[in-house]
Amino acid sequence: MNSIFMCFYILLILNFYIATIDARPNKLIIHLSSSPATAPAPLMADSGVPSKSPYHKTHSSKKLVIALIAGCSVGVILVPLMCLMICRREKIFRSSKLRSYKLDQLRGLPLSSFITRTNSTFKQNSQKQSVTVMDYSLLKAATNDFHESEILGSGGFGCVYKGRLDDNLTVAVKKLDTQSRDALKEFQTEIDILSKVQHPNIITLLGYCVDNETKLLVYELMQNGSLDTQLHGPSCGSNLTWYCRMKIALDTARGLEYLHEHCKPPVIHRDLKSSNILLDSSYNAKLADFGLAVMDGANKNVKLSGTLGYVAPEYLLDGKLTDKSDVYAFGVVLLELLLRRRPVEKQKQTPPECQSLVTWAMPQLTDRAKLPSIIDPVIRDTMDPKHLFQVAAVAVLCLQPEPSYRPLITDVLHSLVPLVPVELGGTLRVAENRVAAALEP
Repeated sequence: MNSIFMCFYILLILNFYIATIDARPNKLIIHLSSSPATAPAPLMADSGVPSKSPYHKTHSSKKLVIALIAGCSVGVILVPLMCLMICRREKIFRSSKLRSYKLDQLRGLPLSSFITRTNSTFKQNSQKQSVTVMDYSLLKAATNDFHESEILGSGGFGCVYKGRLDDNLTVAVKKLDTQSRDALKEFQTEIDILSKVQHPNIITLLGYCVDNETKLLVYELMQNGSLDTQLHGPSCGSNLTWYCRMKIALDTARGLEYLHEHCKPPVIHRDLKSSNILLDSSYNAKLADFGLAVMDGANKNVKLSGTLGYVAPEYLLDGKLTDKSDVYAFGVVLLELLLRRRPVEKQKQTPPECQSLVTWAMPQLTDRAKLPSIIDPVIRDTMDPKHLFQVAAVAVLCLQPEPSYRPLITDVLHSLVPLVPVELGGTLRVAENRVAAALEP
């Protein structure tokens, strides 16, 4: 800026100097024209060509000098200004890019300053309570200094601990053990989405904490863990009756429908699987782990992510991600509820090979003679065969290789509602004593 002011100062001096020069010839010409003895020479030379007077030559030279000085002055002013603007824009871009990844600076800031960076156009349809910025020492004490005995489970980016807050509230505390860019991005996405949505079938985020390199997320506690643990853990699905499994499927479909149809813009979960479906004390299902979720249409070049066995073929092969990708994953979850088999299983052979549950089950799902024989023995012969065939048909539609052939999650929801008793959120009329007996492990 000082150089610019100096240029203006120099220009003022030059203009003053030029003005004084420009004034002198006028006075001289007036003086000469008043004396007859010194009258100017004839304007026509011997060659017949009019000759230019000294005054015109001087005036033209002054015009040229003025034009050169004016052009130089404009260049001197504009070039520094353009450089200054370019440097300023580059500095702003670098600083904004740096802020988006430096989450350590978020400690103590209100949540609104954090969540509005990713998508300020996201709208919620219901009132959402604010997410609290929690103190690290409080969560450290609540989890007994993150002791191993308090671990509820573990994932790709860390462990989940059981915590007891001062007001006797029991919570689940997720601690990120890695500082990779992907982990930080998932941490930010989780807060961004869960702070704006509220639905009975979506996990509630109670707070978060950033303390130097430590990142913590605090959720409501789901007493019965994940669907994956219930199906493939020590209980081997014995706690999940037919009606209970249908209720879990219905709850999951309702959560997805909220994300796809009622969020603006729609949200694609992108990592729907049995370990991300959590169950409370009454086996109500809630969707969790939104670290990989994306706003539909917000980013066309989404990095391939997900869990093998649940990823839709078009997304795996071509990178095409739509809400039908979640529908495919939902179909895999339906197979797990029916068959109690993992999406990818190792075969007992040498060398061991992995077999896809979808590839193995699809031919048998459409065969009414074979279908009952592959159902989980825990629920085999406990349901109306007609209902079993209907659920199998829904799973087959969800697992179609072509996305356009798969139904919308709303259609899936409407297909499941008549299969769930009224007492559990559906429309099926069943005697209360039969529903109570069916829910008992």
